[in-house]
Amino acid sequence: MNKIENISEYLLNYQIKPSMQRLAIMEYLLANRIHPTAEDVYHALYSKIPTLSKTTVYNTLNLFVAQGALRMLVIDEKNVRFDIDTSLHAHFKCQQCMRVYDLPVENMDMVKVADETVGQITEMQLYYKGYCKHCLQGQKGKIN
Repeated sequence: MNKIENISEYLLNYQIKPSMQRLAIMEYLLANRIHPTAEDVYHALYSKIPTLSKTTVYNTLNLFVAQGALRMLVIDEKNVRFDIDTSLHAHFKCQQCMRVYDLPVENMDMVKVADETVGQITEMQLYYKGYCKHCLQGQKGKIN
């Protein structure tokens, strides 16, 4: 992942006009690489920005995704999560603690699909599910 030094410039590179709310949301995403939901972002920022609405958070995250500045993850059935790392990588979700981890994958670009069969591919998502090391160590074999 490229290091983002200036949030305003980063947003402008994606044709997104920086506003106070957009800068705050992007700053949160950069500081909290936990694959948050829109609700997570809203609850984290509401105390700092009491005028912030859930609609603004949802609309801003959707704008970031539409412009390519953020990735949307649909790794679980209940929540859409967001990833500031737009590089090619996979994700792993622990089925016990529900955390989502970035998972580097070697030669991810070698996964090929015949473009002529489907048209043009614009996005690829690769998800794994299981139990993280932390949960496995805590359970000592109790996970089935």
